[in-house]
Amino acid sequence: MLDNTMIYRAHRLKIAIAIVIILACARTLLSLPSTIRRSFSAPPPPQQPPVRRIPDVEIAAAKMKGEDTSWFERYLSQWRANTYVVNDPTAELTVPANKGREAMVYLTYIIDRYHSLPDIVLFLHAERFQWHNDNPDYDGLWSLQNLNLSHIRTSGYVNLRCVWVLGCPGEIKPVEDEAATPTDGSSEIHTKHVFKRALQELLPGMDVPTVVGVPCCAQFAVTREAILQRPREDYVRYRKWLLETPLGDNLSGRVLEYAWHIVFGTPAVHCPAAGDCYCKLYGLCGLDCQENECQGRYVLPRAASLPEGWPKIGWNGAERDFKGPLE
Repeated sequence: MLDNTMIYRAHRLKIAIAIVIILACARTLLSLPSTIRRSFSAPPPPQQPPVRRIPDVEIAAAKMKGEDTSWFERYLSQWRANTYVVNDPTAELTVPANKGREAMVYLTYIIDRYHSLPDIVLFLHAERFQWHNDNPDYDGLWSLQNLNLSHIRTSGYVNLRCVWVLGCPGEIKPVEDEAATPTDGSSEIHTKHVFKRALQELLPGMDVPTVVGVPCCAQFAVTREAILQRPREDYVRYRKWLLETPLGDNLSGRVLEYAWHIVFGTPAVHCPAAGDCYCKLYGLCGLDCQENECQGRYVLPRAASLPEGWPKIGWNGAERDFKGPLE
């Protein structure tokens, strides 16, 4: 029978042999090329896909007292709506003077929020249904709910109209139009007649373009980066010009309507092909399109005011099969 001493020695021998074997294996493994050695290692943890942050979006809207903007909160509550009431000095958000139409609101918002801008700002008019909204129902809600925010982030500035009618391909020829300004009072002065001088006052040092083209009607999306390309002092100066210019609202506001895209760094003629615009901005791809329009997307209405009862009631009192939400 083995005594305790012999059992103890045998146990220690087994341990020593095991240690020698382990050290020999480790030495062999370390002597292998690194590419082979890595095959013995545990696989790296799977890479997690990058987290895509949802852009921070805000609305800056120009409103007259009495206009209905409740649809912003009802249907677009995920976005902060900054509604400036231009003819109510007691409103929470208002403007220095009701002048220059929506331009005064847009500039005031930028000046107010220059140091705390969101990723994207949607510059809008107040009412949901407007003749210039680019869809068959003239419904601003449809346009906003279908926006491709990634396209806006990539582009910097995006007009919310894709159709070219009114504004494209060349609404204003500044030098040529100034030279054709009526001087005998027989004809009305239009934006095109005063645009060259106004643009020189707004953007001194810039070469006046021969042609300016952009879809009407001053509703667009802009990124923070595009706004910040210019110092805050520029926007203060634009607003000062708007406050002091002798031009009436119909001219001063419209000058900026056809200058916003230039202010935000886009070429003077900004008229993307309609089909490309509908696809990238609204996800409507494969439409039957010409360069300036797509079949069935927009028809210029017979008047700037939509019929009473729109969108349920159309022209001449005809009922319409409107399927959008209404409350």
